[in-house]
Amino acid sequence: MTRILVAFAFALALAAAPVAAQFRAPAAPGSGVGSQWPGTAPGQPAPGPAPGPAPGAASRAAPARGPVLIDRIVAIVNKDVITQRDLDERIALVITQLRRQNTPLPPAEVLERQVLERMITDRVQVQFALETGVRIDDLQLDRTVGMIAEQNRMSLADFRRALEREGVPFDKFREDIRREIMISRLKEREVDSKIQIGESEIDNFLQEAAAAPQKVEYNIAHILVGVPESASPEQIEARRKRAQEAAARAQGGADFAQLAVSYSDAADALAGGGMGWRAQDRLPELFASALAGMKPGEVSGVLRSPAGFHVLKLVDRRGGAGGGTMVVEQTHPRHILVRVNEVVSEADARRKIGLLRQRIVDGANFAEIARLNSDDTASASRGGDLGWVVPGDLVPQFEDAMNSLKLNEVSEPVRTPFGLHIIQVLERRTADVSGDRKRVEARKLLRERRADEAYQEWVRQLRDRAYVELRLDER
Repeated sequence: MTRILVAFAFALALAAAPVAAQFRAPAAPGSGVGSQWPGTAPGQPAPGPAPGPAPGAASRAAPARGPVLIDRIVAIVNKDVITQRDLDERIALVITQLRRQNTPLPPAEVLERQVLERMITDRVQVQFALETGVRIDDLQLDRTVGMIAEQNRMSLADFRRALEREGVPFDKFREDIRREIMISRLKEREVDSKIQIGESEIDNFLQEAAAAPQKVEYNIAHILVGVPESASPEQIEARRKRAQEAAARAQGGADFAQLAVSYSDAADALAGGGMGWRAQDRLPELFASALAGMKPGEVSGVLRSPAGFHVLKLVDRRGGAGGGTMVVEQTHPRHILVRVNEVVSEADARRKIGLLRQRIVDGANFAEIARLNSDDTASASRGGDLGWVVPGDLVPQFEDAMNSLKLNEVSEPVRTPFGLHIIQVLERRTADVSGDRKRVEARKLLRERRADEAYQEWVRQLRDRAYVELRLDER
């Protein structure tokens, strides 16, 4: 099966909290995804409730003696509904993701309820986004889908065909992308923009960093058992026991990723709870304190935060730069930009940037070409020179391409929200950043430390305020 990895990010305004998002197309219809579980023989019934009827199943069946169920409502979310077919489609996608990650599948009923809860949470956020004026127009959506195709090293037409070969309707894929962009915009507006970091906090952070003997990074996985905002003491105790059960099973050797799928209410639950590598100073203090005394492979006890109860697994740890000097890798690039707009189409821009690149490869002077042709007026007069930059200064698509280049190599055309670029790296160095840069980096680290926890708390409150009626058990 073709693997389609979709990783996309947005303009500089969204760089602080890019859409996470990785989309992998589900298996093609008829592949058995969602109908056969690992460890079952062909034809053996899967545990738990069976998926709803596939589209068109009724028309292929023998003549019915009574009413035939085509679809049904499994949840009402405010004025919207989620149907069994919606749920089955999302479950198929999640099963495909988990299998590709080699994560054991939980029981069918557990997975069904977890996926439904994630759909409810997404639906509540999208509804709130629409109510408060967040809109993603078709032009912006087209540009984002185009970038996704480019990141997969495909033309848009090839990318569409690849999706459809794996059973993903292109129109549905586009709407999934639209939803993810909306949620990201909403998070930036409602959470990220409201995190305030005081100068005294930065001073304290820098003092602690200077005194720290070594900077540590952790590769961690996470289970969150959320607690509703207005939970009763009985509900809180029930949620605590659920977290304790998850922790006990993990400490007993159960697969942590499978436990995360079954128990966690966090956004990354259906991906196995993996948070990847995080610097110690980018973690909530609650997490950093618990991890400091743990060894790789160990699982924490139950930790309490405003969002609920947490269980952590330390997958691995590694040391970073010592002495708290905030040493960073700096890059000195230059570029040429051709913008895509109402006057210049994508095809015209791509044709122009390709010709400019070929002239440079054939020996033309990069700086002179940039001065005469680059649409980045700020750098064109300097021959496209962007000066020394550090990680996070530029949009992710540009940085990823820049970091993959050898010195003086000219990149292939790179698509970002600003248009099409060709990039050349002139120098690289590792240096201690200046005092002003240290404060900027410290502010960024402190904001990131708070962002995840603040977002989880905000989503919990939004979910608690919504009218949700579950009908999953009404078979």
